[in-house]
Amino acid sequence: MELQTVISFLLASIALTISPGPDNIYVLMQSISHGKKYGIATAFGLVLGIIIHTSLIAFGVSAIIQNSPKLFFAIKLVGAIYLLYLAYNVYKNSLEIDLNSGGIPKRTVGELIKQGFIMNVLNPKVTIFFLAFFPAFINTSAGNTKQQIFVLGFLFMLQAFIIFSTLSIVADKTTSFLRENKKFETILKWVQIIVFVGIAIFILLP
Repeated sequence: MELQTVISFLLASIALTISPGPDNIYVLMQSISHGKKYGIATAFGLVLGIIIHTSLIAFGVSAIIQNSPKLFFAIKLVGAIYLLYLAYNVYKNSLEIDLNSGGIPKRTVGELIKQGFIMNVLNPKVTIFFLAFFPAFINTSAGNTKQQIFVLGFLFMLQAFIIFSTLSIVADKTTSFLRENKKFETILKWVQIIVFVGIAIFILLP
């Protein structure tokens, strides 16, 4: 796998991870309500769930590449359309981050890891998103597509856990900043749109 591909994948992954979404908001909520340890535990569970989605994609996509390059291109095309659809939804919806900490039940670290894992594994949108996201960075001419996908999956997990954990540690400051700076919310919104559109275009490039 080329270094340029790895760097591009990491930059896109980081941009996606820092964009407001259910996972990082839930991690922040746990950190704000009960402390950074609980936020990090939630993050660890969420990241563990990615292993399942990555494995499904690795075996499924690899089989498709081997049997039908045209079908693989069709998947990439559908993936690009899906990413454009996500960009449109982000554009259409207002971005309001509600980080009020009331009403969040306290669970043990083990329970939060389990909950994060289950939340991630049972969310079919994660697999659909990965199916749209990963093909842009697979080099079919390099062979061993399974290995490429697992490497990308590990990199995604690593950067997500680092970012989620960092959010947990600085949760109080981050929450205060987001509440007081609506301009920052707008910046995050457009970052998310640009990333979705950019990856969609990248997927379709020869």
